Amino acid sequence: MDIIEKLINEFSKLPGVGRKNAIKYAYKIIAMEETEAKDFANTILEVKEKITFCTTCGNFTDVSPCALCVRVKNQKQICVIAEPKDIIFAKRIKDFEGGFHILHGTLSPLEGRGPNDIKIKELLVRVAEGSEVVIATNTDVEGEATAMYIAKILKPLGVKVTRLAQGISMGTDLEYADEVTLNHAFNQRKEI
Repeated sequence: MDIIEKLINEFSKLPGVGRKNAIKYAYKIIAMEETEAKDFANTILEVKEKITFCTTCGNFTDVSPCALCVRVKNQKQICVIAEPKDIIFAKRIKDFEGGFHILHGTLSPLEGRGPNDIKIKELLVRVAEGSEVVIATNTDVEGEATAMYIAKILKPLGVKVTRLAQGISMGTDLEYADEVTLNHAFNQRKEI
């Protein structure tokens, strides 16, 4: 395998990158100035070396607490999301002033993922009586099961548990929801 084909294969490993896009990316790298290509490669290595988890919310960061946690205005409100990538979409909820908590997965008995495999214990440490936990997991089977499980364990602790309301279609991932829909869903959330 020649080196160009190897580069194409590496780009093909990225999610959502088919062979045609992988070829475009490979030839873009080849066309870059050497310093630009080195900067690109060094940035990838730097991310791998420096990125860790925020000790508060569990997001990927190079400093802890992360920038999102430092800016929290309402400590009693926590928005729970499944994956770090979801934070990009959840941050678009303009009316939300609380913090985030990333589970790093959802409950999925079929895939062997139970409560001890995601960051539910860490969530329990963060909540206090009178807090509100806004569940913003996807509306698929795993996301709904996770939301119901979290509600079941938090409600007896005096924690208000809400779920993003209508506006996000069942079975839809948060990354496909537009800003208006996300804000409507946040403002229409309901206790579960």
